[in-house]
Amino acid sequence: MPHEELVYVIDDDDAVRQSLEFLLKTAGIAVRGFESAKAFLEILPGIKSGCVITDVRMPDMTGIELLRFIKQNSIDVPVIVITGHGDISLAVEAMKIGAVDFLEKPFDDNLLLASVRSALRKDADLARQKAETADIHRKLAELSNRERQVLEGLVAGKANKTIAFDLGISPRTVEIYRANLMTKMTANSLSDLVRMAISAGILDHSPRSGR
Repeated sequence: MPHEELVYVIDDDDAVRQSLEFLLKTAGIAVRGFESAKAFLEILPGIKSGCVITDVRMPDMTGIELLRFIKQNSIDVPVIVITGHGDISLAVEAMKIGAVDFLEKPFDDNLLLASVRSALRKDADLARQKAETADIHRKLAELSNRERQVLEGLVAGKANKTIAFDLGISPRTVEIYRANLMTKMTANSLSDLVRMAISAGILDHSPRSGR
C-alpha cells in the first residue's frame, strides 16, 4: 500500500490500542495510535488520506463525537468504530452519521483487516476522484468564454445548429470551437465531455449569451 495510507487507531484502552497497532503492522499497514480523541484532533487538520479506527466509549470525547466533528468539518477520511457488546445502538448511530463500518469486541482479526483495506480503497478512490475533478476545473478555466458556451450547449444536448442560433454564430464556427474545446479538455468523445461536465457540476447550466 502507498505510504500515505496510514491508519489512525484511537482507543483509551492501552491493551486494545497496542493490539490493533501490532495486528496492522504485522499485515504491512502503517499505523499510528492515540490514547484519546482530543490527542488525535491535534493532527486531524493535516490529514489528507488514510483511515480512522476509533472506540465508541472514551472519556472527554467519545468516538461518536469525534465522528460527528470529522463529518461537520468535511474531512474526507473513512472511520471505522469499534464497540463493546452493549453499544450496538451507538454503532448504528455512528453508521448514520457516516462511519463506514463498525466491529464488536472481541473482533475477528481477519474481519478487521478486511474492513480496514476496504476503507483504504474507498479513500484512495475518493482521492483519485478529487484529483480528476480538480484537473477538469483547471481545464475549464483555460477555455475561452465562447468555448465554454459551446461546451454548455453540447452537454445540454443541443445540436450544433441550435447552439449556433443561440450564440449568433455559424454552425461551422461552432464546429471549430467544439474541436478546440475537445482538444483542451482532452476528451475523446461527447460522452467524455458530459462526464466531465457532471464532475464539474455544470451539466444543468444553460449557455450564456454574448460573443
